[in-house]
Amino acid sequence: MPSDGNSGRTLRTHAAAIATTTLLLLTLNIKCIDTSETLQRGCKLEGLHPFLIVTYKEITISVDKITVPHNERVTVRCRELGKYKLIGDPLLHCRNGTWNGKQPSCVPTTEISNYTEDVPPTIVFGLPTGSAAVEPTGALAIFPGSILHLECLFARKLGNPEWTWTSTFRRYLTGWAIAARERDWKYRLSIYYAKPQDSGVYTCTTPKGLTNAIRVRVIDVQCSVLAVPDPTVISRIEGSRMGHSALFECPAGYRLDGAFGITCQYNGKWSADVPRCEKITCPPMDVSGNALLQVIEHNNSYGGRAVFTCMWGHRLSGPQNVICEGDGRWNGSMPTCLEITCPLPETPRSGRIVEQTRYSNKKQSRSRVYKVGALVRFACLPGHQLIGEASVICTENGTWSHRPPVCKVRCPYPGDPPHGRIAPLKFWYKPGDNIQVTCSPGYVTPLEPVKKPSCRENGIWSAPPPPCRSYKEV
Repeated sequence: MPSDGNSGRTLRTHAAAIATTTLLLLTLNIKCIDTSETLQRGCKLEGLHPFLIVTYKEITISVDKITVPHNERVTVRCRELGKYKLIGDPLLHCRNGTWNGKQPSCVPTTEISNYTEDVPPTIVFGLPTGSAAVEPTGALAIFPGSILHLECLFARKLGNPEWTWTSTFRRYLTGWAIAARERDWKYRLSIYYAKPQDSGVYTCTTPKGLTNAIRVRVIDVQCSVLAVPDPTVISRIEGSRMGHSALFECPAGYRLDGAFGITCQYNGKWSADVPRCEKITCPPMDVSGNALLQVIEHNNSYGGRAVFTCMWGHRLSGPQNVICEGDGRWNGSMPTCLEITCPLPETPRSGRIVEQTRYSNKKQSRSRVYKVGALVRFACLPGHQLIGEASVICTENGTWSHRPPVCKVRCPYPGDPPHGRIAPLKFWYKPGDNIQVTCSPGYVTPLEPVKKPSCRENGIWSAPPPPCRSYKEV
């Protein structure tokens, strides 16, 4: 038999072993439970009514199909509060691939169905003073002190609907609207200066027993006071109470990065962050791949412009300048450069082209085109005078510097005879012009009658100038 001391030590050792084993089993069991939780199937919401809005983890979405993990919850409501009646559960809980609530849908009401009596009544709300926000479940959250009008839309000729409510705080005024344009279709319930005790469900029932209801929750919800750190943002902030909104815009030359308007929601959070203004710029004009095109002015901020030109001998095909517009795009595309050429000039009648330089096309002579700076020279056939420019140059506007010359029939200066001079003295003589010779002292022309030389129509003199002879030889 072991001693009492040994027995005590043995029992303690067994107890420690049992405790260690138990702790290990508990740990394994917890891990098993955690693993089983992660193996549970998620739930799908498919074929949703197009007017359903789903809120999951405080994010509101409007989609045709979503999958939610096991043990998560979503809230649903109809898009336009009161214009559609929600059928089904507004809160759905996913349990291993199955929703524990009835899948919701939206049923149209009287305003959608032209006020027939076989559909639930439409309920719309108005706030002469105060503010409100719609919760994900479809409840209407009202800020305390607000005045709320609930309008049950129903054709008065079909009978009187009835308002009922779950709040026991007080009785509420009900009845047809007073305004002439509203009294035949708006049956109103009014809550003046709402208090938390006015919270409850307000139901409108038609004579046929069809109902629609709005849950009202009067609650003091405040959002944080908005700070607009970007000095360029122009803001109009209504306040920071639930239902209050803030609108934002940017000055010219900037665009808004974020929401144009945000609202203080039911949960005390703004619907989005305060936006900022970013400077509007257009993409830079990159002409590195075009050696012929140059940018002589470049300002890609809003209202700025890019101005283009081409290397000498080329012209722009496209806009000479483009403007950076408010959408961050240029109001035109980048131009290209085309080579400037001149066509073959017209050859003058009774003349010819004697020199051609720097033409671009060496096919048939009539199809030749000339680059800028090309020089073309002209000449006339014998017996003709060139009137105009003897040479023309291809200019940067694609035209020749001068019109082609013309060739006129002329007789050339025949030259003075020895010891005499002809008169009149000219470089060229028109057809029909005559000349006579004046001899130097001691010299005379022949005594026999001689016709004066005349310029003929073919540009040839009728006779050479008469000679001058010495007196001694006469």
